[in-house]
Amino acid sequence: MPNQAVERKAQSKLARQAARADLLPFLRAWIAAPLRVAAIAPSGPALARAITAEISAASMPVIEFGPGTGVFTQAILDAGVTADQLIMIEAGADFAALLRTRFPAVRIVEGSAGALHDVPLFGAGKVGAVVSGLPILSMPKPVVLAILDTAFSELRPGGAMYQFTYGFRCPVADSVLDALGLKASRTATVLVNAPPASVYKIERK
Repeated sequence: MPNQAVERKAQSKLARQAARADLLPFLRAWIAAPLRVAAIAPSGPALARAITAEISAASMPVIEFGPGTGVFTQAILDAGVTADQLIMIEAGADFAALLRTRFPAVRIVEGSAGALHDVPLFGAGKVGAVVSGLPILSMPKPVVLAILDTAFSELRPGGAMYQFTYGFRCPVADSVLDALGLKASRTATVLVNAPPASVYKIERK
């Protein structure tokens, strides 16, 4: 028991140190492109657990949009997804460089999630889940349409996209969902995140 207590204390200390270390790259990215990043701090572990609650090895392969510093990435791997069955799509060069050092076995594609038509990922209809940390609420409708088109061209029947938001409703407009034949349901509200956030599951009707 004493050894377990010491180990838990050490893990907690490392987690706090990692969280503090992640603040600087997030602040830099937010200053450079506030609409693209839309947050000045990484998501917390409670939100990471909530957005990956339905993810497991059975979800493989998985794609992550906008991993940032990798908070959701680690939760995806902890849920049983292997590194070779995960692809991260990150538009920020600084974040991509950071992710390569933290997750060297995971493939990273630098670019916009809505502009990957010529980039081979896992292949049409093969992916079980897409986890998105993108600030969709602040994006123009055509960009959101393109992002969802990318996601659902990769997702197999029964697969779903998991999106979080700081807003009070689904960040994807009903008109966009209807146009693509999709539906959305809230799966979690995380009050302990800063700021509080909700998770939505987006799937085919």
